[in-house]
Amino acid sequence: MTIRLQAVRDPYKEINDKLRSQKYHLIGSHSAVKKCLWTHKAIYEGKYCYKGKFYGIESHRCIQSSVSTQWCWNACMHCWRLRPTDMLDEWDEKSIVGIDDPRFIVEMSIIEHRRTVSGYKAHGVPAHVIREAMNPRHVAISLTGENTLYPRLGELIKEYHRRGITTFLVTRAVRPDILANLDEEPSQLYISLETYDEEGYEFFTAPLVANAWRLTLETLEMLPSFTCPTVIRITAVKGWNMDEKAVKGFSKLIEISMPTFIEIKAYMHIGTSITRLSRENMPTHEEVVRFAEELAKETGYRLVSQSKPSRVALLSLIDKPVIRHGDAKISWWDPDYEGEDEYEGQSIYGALITK
Repeated sequence: MTIRLQAVRDPYKEINDKLRSQKYHLIGSHSAVKKCLWTHKAIYEGKYCYKGKFYGIESHRCIQSSVSTQWCWNACMHCWRLRPTDMLDEWDEKSIVGIDDPRFIVEMSIIEHRRTVSGYKAHGVPAHVIREAMNPRHVAISLTGENTLYPRLGELIKEYHRRGITTFLVTRAVRPDILANLDEEPSQLYISLETYDEEGYEFFTAPLVANAWRLTLETLEMLPSFTCPTVIRITAVKGWNMDEKAVKGFSKLIEISMPTFIEIKAYMHIGTSITRLSRENMPTHEEVVRFAEELAKETGYRLVSQSKPSRVALLSLIDKPVIRHGDAKISWWDPDYEGEDEYEGQSIYGALITK
C-alpha cells in the first residue's frame, strides 16, 4: 500500500517567499530591509525624496526597514505592501515564534543596506557618494507591518542611536502601551492616519483587533508628551477623506495630538492596493495642496513646504526646517515643486536637479 503524505501549508513561509520575490532582504524571523526608489535616485541621479527637503534625510544614507514583516493589526484598503491578511486565512500573533535580539537586527540591517547599495561602484557614481551610502545615518522603521508589535522596540531604537543612526518610527497608533514605555524615544515619531472617526476606521483601516480606534485616540492624546518631533501623516484618498467633513474631522484629531508637523500625502495607485481602490482615488498634487490649505485654515498650522514628485504637502507651526538627521542643506521653499518632471528633487551633488 502506498501512503501519500500531504504537505502542511506554512503561510508564514509563503509570506517570506513572497517578500523575497519583491526584493526584500529578510533578517532573522520577522525583520527586513528593502532599497527605496529614492535611495537609487539619490545615488544614481543625485535626487532626494521629500524627507530630504522636509527633514534633512539623505536618501542614500537611509535604511528602509521593518521589524514586523509578519505582524499587523490592520488590513488597510490603501496599503500597497504585502499584508499578512493577503496570505493568511486567519491571523494570530500568538502563532509567531522567535523574537530576535535588537542588536542582531540593527547589525544585520546595516549589512543588508550596504548590500543593496554596493552594486553602484561600477556605474560611474562619485566615490564619495558610495562611501556615504555605505555609512547609513538614518533608519526608517516603517517598511511593512506594524512595527510597534515588536516587543523590544525601545531597545532597538536605543541601539541605532548608540551607533549614531537617527530613527523615524512609523505606526498606525494601535499600541499606546508600547509607545508609553519605550526605553528611548525615536528621533521622530510618525502617526499614520486615513480616517478621522470610528466608522471610517472600521471600514477603511480594517482593524483585526477589538478597540483599535480607542487605542488610536489614546496614542494621539499622549503625543504632546513626547520630546521628539511628532508627525501626523494623512494619506489623502480622493473620494474618501478630502472633503469639508474630513477637514473638520482631522482638525479635531490634530487639536488633541498637537503634532510638530502634519504631512498630507497622496494615496498612490500601486501594489496590491489597485485591487481595492481605483486610479481615480489618487489625487493630483494640486488637489493635495488645496486640501492642505483648507486644513491649515481650520487648524492654525501653516503650509510650509511641498514636494510635487511625491504629491505631499507639509504643515507646521514652526517657521524654518530644523535639520536633525544629516548634513543636507535644505530649504522648505526651494523651487523643486514647480517643475513638471515626476522625479526632480534636491541634488546630493550640491545643485537643484531639473530637466
